[in-house]
Amino acid sequence: MAKVIIYQNSDGHATIVHRANQSISFEDLAKKVVPSGTSYEIVEDTQIPSDRTFRNAWVKGSGVVNEDVTKAKVLAHDIRREKRLTEFIPHDEIIMLNVPGTDATAAETERVKIRTKYETMQTNIDNATDIAGIKTALGGG
Repeated sequence: MAKVIIYQNSDGHATIVHRANQSISFEDLAKKVVPSGTSYEIVEDTQIPSDRTFRNAWVKGSGVVNEDVTKAKVLAHDIRREKRLTEFIPHDEIIMLNVPGTDATAAETERVKIRTKYETMQTNIDNATDIAGIKTALGGG
């Protein structure tokens, strides 16, 4: 197991510092990289989540990095929007470009189905009480 330095940065995210140069002590490394006046800890890297899906929701706890559920929900909504946008693209092209030989009504029907699917996903994200529930709501749990 390797050790790392953890601290909470000014953006409210946990920062993880890995030691690349084994000849420098963690204390000396911390003096160089951790902002003055910021508390930090040296912990085993096993205290860091292995799944980086919600990396920007990581917060420093006592000797551990946790995933903040509220922050993870915001990130999950962004992921949901991207997925929805990707599914909309072929239907949007039919509707917006008015391509001859295509059925704009059928494309709009598909868009309604997609909207419903992602509205349900948003509700499930909002109702999730933990990270596992958020991942399940996104379809990856």
